[in-house]
Amino acid sequence: MTEHWLAPNRRALTAALVPAGGLVAAGVAAALAFEPLLMRLAGGALAAGGLVAVIGLVSQLVRPRIGYRDGLVVFNLRAGAGIATPVEIVEAFFLGQGPAHVPSLRGETGESVNLVARLSQKAPQWADVEVKPALGRWHGGYVTIRGAWCEPLNNDVIRRLNRRLREAREARAAESAPARPSAAGTEAAP
Repeated sequence: MTEHWLAPNRRALTAALVPAGGLVAAGVAAALAFEPLLMRLAGGALAAGGLVAVIGLVSQLVRPRIGYRDGLVVFNLRAGAGIATPVEIVEAFFLGQGPAHVPSLRGETGESVNLVARLSQKAPQWADVEVKPALGRWHGGYVTIRGAWCEPLNNDVIRRLNRRLREAREARAAESAPARPSAAGTEAAP
């Protein structure tokens, strides 16, 4: 079971469900209301396309942007499976700023507060990973999650993430620590 560390932007995803649901409704209405087979097929195709969009949006709603399971920090920044990163190489979370990748009313891209995760330089294989540019960037050992596509970011969120990261790292270290001999010479669990 994945523990949710950072939620997606539920408001944006819920707002996107409205037009997707409208496509489903319009397609079903067209398929049922019109007699010619071609119109029914077009209505069915419209409903199917809307249904695919609804399913995709709902899956994004229930998937955390950052999750944790079995010693892995999971970054969901692309379609399909998340990027499961060993907790030992995630060093810290902090706030950053960058392009929102969401056009404004004037067509310009504004700035947003972003979440940045710093990864250990001792794990160069994790320095660069391909992600969906609208959701974030993973380059040079830094994972940037665009603030427009996650829960609202503030110092409390950063403190919560860093606290959970520290707890998870300490738990993993305790699991992998060798047993220490006791005074009687028998093995004792840490």
